[in-house]
Parts: sequence; C-alpha cells; structure tokens
Amino acid sequence: MKQRMLVLAIWPLFSSLQLLQQVGSNQCNNNSYVINVMLMNYMDFPLSTASLKLTVKQALEIVQNEFQKTGENVTVDAIFHPFSSSLYVSQGCRTSTCEGVELIKTIYDSGTLGCAVIGPACTYATYQMISLETVLSMPLISVGSFGLSCDYKVNLTRLLTPARKVNTFLYYFFKNSKLPFKTTTWESVYIYKRTETTEECFWYMNALDAGITEFSEKLKFKGILRTTDQLRKMVNNPNRRSNVIIMCGSPEDVRKDLGTGKVDNDIVIILLDIFNNTYFRKNSSADYMQNVLVLTLSPANYSYNTVIRDYIETEILVKNYFLAGYFNAILLFGHILKKYIVSQSPVSPLNLINEFRNTTFEGVLGPVTLDEFGDIDNNLTLLYLSQTAKNYKPLLYFNTHNNETCEETNSSDFIWKNHRLPSDTTGTGPHILTIAVFTLAGIVILVLIISLLILRYQPLWLSRRWKKWSHIPPEEILPLETSETSHVSLKIDEDKRRDTTQRLRQGKYDKKVVILKDLKNSDGNFSEKQKIELNKVTVTRSNWTEQGGMGPMSEDVLNDKISYPDGTFMDWEFKISVMYDIAK
Repeated sequence: MKQRMLVLAIWPLFSSLQLLQQVGSNQCNNNSYVINVMLMNYMDFPLSTASLKLTVKQALEIVQNEFQKTGENVTVDAIFHPFSSSLYVSQGCRTSTCEGVELIKTIYDSGTLGCAVIGPACTYATYQMISLETVLSMPLISVGSFGLSCDYKVNLTRLLTPARKVNTFLYYFFKNSKLPFKTTTWESVYIYKRTETTEECFWYMNALDAGITEFSEKLKFKGILRTTDQLRKMVNNPNRRSNVIIMCGSPEDVRKDLGTGKVDNDIVIILLDIFNNTYFRKNSSADYMQNVLVLTLSPANYSYNTVIRDYIETEILVKNYFLAGYFNAILLFGHILKKYIVSQSPVSPLNLINEFRNTTFEGVLGPVTLDEFGDIDNNLTLLYLSQTAKNYKPLLYFNTHNNETCEETNSSDFIWKNHRLPSDTTGTGPHILTIAVFTLAGIVILVLIISLLILRYQPLWLSRRWKKWSHIPPEEILPLETSETSHVSLKIDEDKRRDTTQRLRQGKYDKKVVILKDLKNSDGNFSEKQKIELNKVTVTRSNWTEQGGMGPMSEDVLNDKISYPDGTFMDWEFKISVMYDIAK
C-alpha cells in the first residue's frame, strides 16, 4: 500500500519527463501567438480567479492595440488553465509541490502550449517546474516565487521583488554607518517568524534565517523568535543581545503581536511590508508603530511633497501589486513579441528566454527593469513615523539594480535618542571586549613603568649602600698575643705554592681575629674608594652569616661541620680560596 502511494505521489514528476524540448509550434507562429496562464489555488494571495482573468484580458487589449497601430496583422491571445487541488486536505502554496508539473503536462497533452507560460506564484510549485530539464526550453514568468531556491534560474522571470533583493537591502543597510541618522554598523539581529503569515513573508523570513546569504554571514549574532511571548519578553529584556528585530507583516500584525506592553526606547523593529502602499496616506499612523521602520514599495510617480491628503487609489492595480504583476507579464510578452515581429525575426520559446531578462519595458504603473537573472529591480523605500507630523515619511531609498542608497532626509524626528538610530547592542558604553583590552594594556604599562623605575634607581641605591661606613677607632684594634700570632698561607695554585706565599698581618677586634691591611692614610681619613672597599668587606661578612654561618667568618670557614653546597664538605683548598677572596 505504501509503495502504491509513493508511486502516485511521484508519478507527475516522472511523467513530465516525456515532454519534448521543442514545444508550442502550433501556438507560436503564423502571426498567432499564445501565452498560457496557469490558474492555481490563490488563497495565499490577495486576488481571485475572476479578477486575474479580467486583468489579463485588459492587458491583452493594450498589446493588441499596439500591433494595430503599427499595421501588423498579429493576434495575441491567452489561454487559461485552471487546476483543482481537491485531493489535498490543506490548500494553498504549502501543498503545491506537484501541482505545477501536473498542470504543465496537461497543457502539453492538450496541444495548447504557446510561446510562454505565466506559471504559478508559489515557490514550491515553481521550483519543481524549473528543476525539470524537459521544460527548460519554455520561458516561465512568475508573479511570485519569492524563495531563494528559485534564484538564478535560466528560464524563470520574476515580476515581484524576490527574497534575494530584500536580503541585499538589509545587508547594505546594516553595514552602513555613514548615514546622518545611522552612525553605527549593526552586526546582530533577532528574526521574528510569525506562525500565520503570507506566502511572500514566509519566504522573506526563510531567506533571513538561511545561513548561506551574505546578510547572515556578516552577522555576529542572529536569534530566532517564534512566538508572541518571546517577542514581548525580548522588547523589554535588559539582557537581550540585540536591539534590532526584523518581522514581516502589516501594522495590524505589529499591534497584535506586541500587545499593550511597553517597548524599550532602544528597540528598532524593521517591518517588511513590501506590497502595501497604505503608508503614503496622511493620518495613517499609530502609536504602536513609533519604534518601527517599514520597508515597502512606494506608489508609481510618488512624491511626498505633492501627495497626500487627497491620495485616493482609483485603480485596483495600484492597490494590488499581484494583479499589477500579471498585467506586466502580458505587457512584457507583448513588448518582446513586438521587437521580434518588427525585425522579422523568427519567434520561438527558446529565443524568448534570453529576452525576458536584462531589459526595461513600460509597465502598467511605470517602467519595469529586469536584471540579468530575470528578477525585477525596484526602489525599496524605508519609512519612519514622524513624531511631529504623526504620519510616515521616507527615510531612504534603495535601488536594487545598482545597490545604491539615497537618504531622503537629514533631520529625521525619530523617537530614538538624538534623532538617530540606536546601536544594535544594549548599553551605551564601550563593548566589554574593548574594556578588557584597555584594562590589560593599562596593567602592562604600569608594570613596565615600575620595572624602569627599579632599574633606574637600583645602581644609586647600591652606591649609597656601599658608602655607608662607620669609622673604627684604631685604639680598638689590639695586637695578637704571641700564642695567637700565625701566618696564613693562601694557596692559589698547586704549582706555585713553594714560590709564592702571601703573608697577612693580623690583629684582634671585638675579641675576634681580623686581617690588617696597609692603608695610605693611617690617621683614619680614608679616601672614598677605601671606605667603599672596607664596607664591601663588612657586607660580605654579613652575607656569609646570613647564608649559614653561625658566628665569625673565620670560625665558619674552619668549621668542618658546615655543609655547602648540597651536603658536600669544604676541603682546605676551597676554604683558603674563600678566605683569599675575602682578604682581597
């Protein structure tokens, strides 16, 4: 049973492999040119099947009139192909994976496949269609298909802003620190992914969550918020890791998700509401939007100085970007078709693929530019809520074609401090890593200064220590008695013991035997050099006592019980050498 269900699930994919590369020959020649329009389940989009058919027919009339003005006997038509997804329990784009493939197979089998196809708006359905090599020769125009999985496809043209363009804007906006209202680079963000969301918001937020984009790779921190409770706690959490929150939806979604709680003054919420132009009316603001920047598309030929109180949309296409997208799809087809017919070049689906990209044509609301990958380029507008005018004003424009930013104002009346966007991290002081670096550097410098002072004053201290000499009255030095008089022979070299014998005179001071040295001045007025030398003898004796001697140095040298070093006893040769060094 499971195997049978698996076969039924993947059968549309494998059956489509039987499609031929060259298709639509009967519907794409002899001055009769057809474009196929797939009518799938559009419950995820703000349009109906009836309004979509009416929009396409109105666009076809404009294209047909253009050919009549040039005198060309050409017929341009559209064939609508509905698809029922009644087999699925849940409807919408989430279950549309196989629908596009199944529908294109049905169109081919019926022999009605024309020059191009206006395909599904759902990313899942579009991805399966463009992933099959069998239909690469058919140009596919989509009013949707926002996901990253549909980027850079050879035969796909997208007429609504894809997630890739939104990601690019956020990348440049985050790193820009030279704007008059933004002087710091942002490197952290929270991404709030709502449970109930539209098709475009689902893929916009999915792209921000992906780690393969340039935007995500440059971030040092990226957190995900999935519930309203997490969002409400984060906007008041003093220990949060970022002040910036990105969400997708409408002002009503902001109101419901934030609730009535207070939001910290440093919080910045970037609301992605690309296809909603209600912000350009006066008195359309709300207090709960004070901390919100809105990324959207401005209406065609919009100017803040000329619009506003009387800004009323009389055209349904202005209010609905999706219907405008289908209108532009027909105009694009007519624009390229006219170029081929005027130049008398053969028209084929394969030739049209390269024409549906890197071009500009006149759309229903103004010029439409497609980049080299077939994706639409726009001027994204970032809005803020003015505290004085109490309505939305443009903060900057971003051209997705050349990735250039144009600031609209130099004196924005933000709710944020100093009328500037805050830092992306909490707190106004330096980063903790910066504090640690400066603290460590201060400690190193302090230790270095202390070391230099010690090295500078140590010679002076030693010199002063050598100069400390107490005069010993001559009368306190007594001659030795006859029995105590002896000559000390200091042996220097075994070979010269017989030839060289140094006789030292001795005396008694403080009941101790001392060595007497001849000095030039016998009256006690010694020179500075002699005083220093005498003091060295005193210090040497003191050091000897501190290192293990228990009494006079002469007794220590003659004491065989003193062990130095490491348990070895001094022999007489070493003792005489030490005594000679002392005598010197």
